[in-house]
Amino acid sequence: MPPMSKPIMLLVDGSSYLYRAYHAMPDLRGPGGVPTGAVHGMVAMMKRLREQIAAEHAVCVFDAKGPTFRDAWYPEYKAQRAPMPDALREQIAPIHEVVALLGWPILEVPGIEADDAIGTLARVAAAAGHAVVVSTGDKDLAQLVTDDVTLINTMSNESLDIAGVIAKFGVPPDRIIDYLTLMGDTVDNVPGVEKVGPKTAAKWIAEYGSLDGVIASADKIKGAAGENLRKALDWLPTARRLVTVVQDCDLDGHVPQWPSLDALALRPVDQEGLQAFYQRNGFKTWLKELGGGGKAAAPVSEDMFAAPADSTAPAAAPDDSPRHYDTILDWALFDQWFTKLSAAPLVALDTETDSLDPMRAKIVGISFAVKAGEAAYIPLRHDGPDAPVQLPIDEVLARLKPWLEDATAAKLGQNLKYDTHVFANHGIALRGVQHDTMLQSYVLEAHKSHGLGALGERHLGRAGLSYEDLCGKGVHQIPFAQVDVARAAQYSGEDSEMCVALHQQLWPQIEADAGLTRVYRDIEMPTSALLARIERIGVLIDAPRLQAQSHELGQRLLALEQEAYEIAGQPFNLGSPKQIGEILFTKLGLPVVKKTATGAPSTDEEVLEKLSLDYPLPAKILETRGLAKLKSTYTDKLPLMINPATGRVHTNYAQAVAVTGRLSSNEPNLQNIPIRTAEGRRVREAFVAPPGHLIVSADYSQIELRIMAHISEDPGLLRAFGEGVDVHKATASEVFNTPLAEVTTEQRRYAKTINFGLIYGMGAFGLAQSLGIEQKAARDYIDLYFNRFAGVKHYMDSTKARAAELGYVETLFGRRIYLPEIKGGNGPRKAGAERQSINAPMQGTAADLIKLAMIAVQAALDEQGKATRIVMQVHDELVFEVPEAELDWVKAEVPRLMAGVAALKVPLLAEVGVGANWDQAH
Repeated sequence: MPPMSKPIMLLVDGSSYLYRAYHAMPDLRGPGGVPTGAVHGMVAMMKRLREQIAAEHAVCVFDAKGPTFRDAWYPEYKAQRAPMPDALREQIAPIHEVVALLGWPILEVPGIEADDAIGTLARVAAAAGHAVVVSTGDKDLAQLVTDDVTLINTMSNESLDIAGVIAKFGVPPDRIIDYLTLMGDTVDNVPGVEKVGPKTAAKWIAEYGSLDGVIASADKIKGAAGENLRKALDWLPTARRLVTVVQDCDLDGHVPQWPSLDALALRPVDQEGLQAFYQRNGFKTWLKELGGGGKAAAPVSEDMFAAPADSTAPAAAPDDSPRHYDTILDWALFDQWFTKLSAAPLVALDTETDSLDPMRAKIVGISFAVKAGEAAYIPLRHDGPDAPVQLPIDEVLARLKPWLEDATAAKLGQNLKYDTHVFANHGIALRGVQHDTMLQSYVLEAHKSHGLGALGERHLGRAGLSYEDLCGKGVHQIPFAQVDVARAAQYSGEDSEMCVALHQQLWPQIEADAGLTRVYRDIEMPTSALLARIERIGVLIDAPRLQAQSHELGQRLLALEQEAYEIAGQPFNLGSPKQIGEILFTKLGLPVVKKTATGAPSTDEEVLEKLSLDYPLPAKILETRGLAKLKSTYTDKLPLMINPATGRVHTNYAQAVAVTGRLSSNEPNLQNIPIRTAEGRRVREAFVAPPGHLIVSADYSQIELRIMAHISEDPGLLRAFGEGVDVHKATASEVFNTPLAEVTTEQRRYAKTINFGLIYGMGAFGLAQSLGIEQKAARDYIDLYFNRFAGVKHYMDSTKARAAELGYVETLFGRRIYLPEIKGGNGPRKAGAERQSINAPMQGTAADLIKLAMIAVQAALDEQGKATRIVMQVHDELVFEVPEAELDWVKAEVPRLMAGVAALKVPLLAEVGVGANWDQAH
């Protein structure tokens, strides 16, 4: 923060604030049904900011409508930015109104961006003797930081002075413009140097001193980065101009008595006006606060605002209630807390570790909380220079182990799947996990972020310390074990007690809805526990086989390269878009499909795919890219990811990512191994069974089509599945009015494309592209389909209408999939949300079914003491490692169990394959 001896000028980036408020908040509605989420968030942030910063002068700066001088410099500036959502646009006027009622001067200058007005005000205020605080989340404004100008980010509790800018970006404030120029800005559609990110930009500036130094040394910089830099040299001056915040704007006529700042003094809050505003918008808690003489309201109140039935968890007013965190350094305090843990009906816990890899992470400390506002931290392996003497880790864990492994001792946490692994690394089987705030948030509002900081900000009015606050970032980051114990206790204790406070807000909302309760209690929580088991088992990889494949791919890539050279008539760099463009469009004269932001012909994948239909060289380039990606992502990388302690690869299944409920595999991603090419399928050959075992794959057959039949209740689809006939042939028979036995292969292909296309909301244009036919013919096919399958048409129309009314769709089991753009989006985004509304209930139901199948199969394996293990889950497929003696049981029981997890109007069917490796079993 700037020196407090100077008067403070507080400049708020209002445009940044209102977007962040809109995206951080649920879709709240006032008594008249008008959107109020962004208004609510804006009020909370502006109130908190005024309380935190003792400023005498302040102004909230907003972008004005219409173009600015940058649009004249570069017509493509911000061209890719999506229009403001209608639901946010409706809230602009009330946001301006309430900010003024809260005592803030407002500035909005036509033709000038908010950043430039802030830059100008910061320069003038600093010159007039003010300490300037700029509140923003925009990295571009870091270029304004000086000894007198500081940035703060209220969402992340981050404060950036000169040293802070250097620590965060790796360059000083006076080199931020150079840094941004090299990287470009995708949000504002300002190209930089292709594939140059923060690390490279900072490295170049450190090495060559400045952007001008980088440009002067462009010929010396080697590799693809150097080549991309040289391609961008003509553009960089324009990029630098676009990212530079102008600090000499003429604000005369917009700031009274400019350049005097007297008119920007903070004013008293308009209590009477605020009362009317809060009443009009249904902000009942803040109404009570005004009526109570300004005392702080309770952090959360169930009547906080008037909200419709589709609202997710309310955002809380800032919570400044006192909190206390003990640091346990002796056995007396340990015993006191252990008594609390043993007696509490529910305990929140959190581990601090030395690694993010759950299979290798070891405990540095543990925190517990039994109620909001109170927690304890046990440091166990802190080794910083001022670290105190700590209790012995082995003895602490030995004393905690019976309680941690007690299934009747209910436990709560944030992403406890990770902590389950951590305790397992110390020989402790964590049991009794009853609640997880990450999963509660996911079930309530899957379209939001689920990190603890975001949840705290959204529901409790506080984000807490971040890991970066304690440990720093990048090369300057220190291990958690070196963090000061007092700070670590605050950080970890806060995590635990925030879980308690969040659980108190989120769980009642879930419990009040039978569908959400079922999804959380019967699907997500058991799935989390099962995923920990699957991740821990891992899958056996044949590394030598992958290495052999990698060598073969390398040879094939060399051959493809030579073939490409022959077609082109010269050697060229197949990894260089510039050289590819020169060969394709200048030398060979191929048609230009589209252009990049700088006006050069594009050579992206979409362009190459279109060109490859008629020309051989783009096809060779595409094949090269596909094989190179396969080699680098799988055949080269997978052997390196084998855990030396287990000899297996252990993926992480992210449970709270996809809004539909699908799992996401990462590090490594086992769900995206390409199977459309022979080379891609061969990668699956390396997923093998140990001696005496086999790999079994159990896959739901046509699951989303079966769900469509169930939901739409279309007689034709129900009959096809009920009779067990080929559904695509049955569809072709209806659409083409052909007897089932006479349906041709081509007709079946068309019907299959229509079946799956309609599931994903495909229209005539998409179908025409998929089938390679005229758009009118595609429209005729769709009309024929809907004529024969009227139930599907009715389902699609009614689902879109209901989604538009509620803002979400539901799976058969009650999972809600929110579609924010279906109400507030523009034309294309709203159309996309409508397409998603058709598919999401089916994809979400399929996700629920495979999770229920996992749970049912594992329960049967445990109950019967089988040694068969689930080793992977890939979309609608379960992969098992099966002892040969149990093969018959698995082949008979697993399909039966998977088919029996739900009773639909059509039979569920799971098909089983067996082999020595995954490819053979699939």
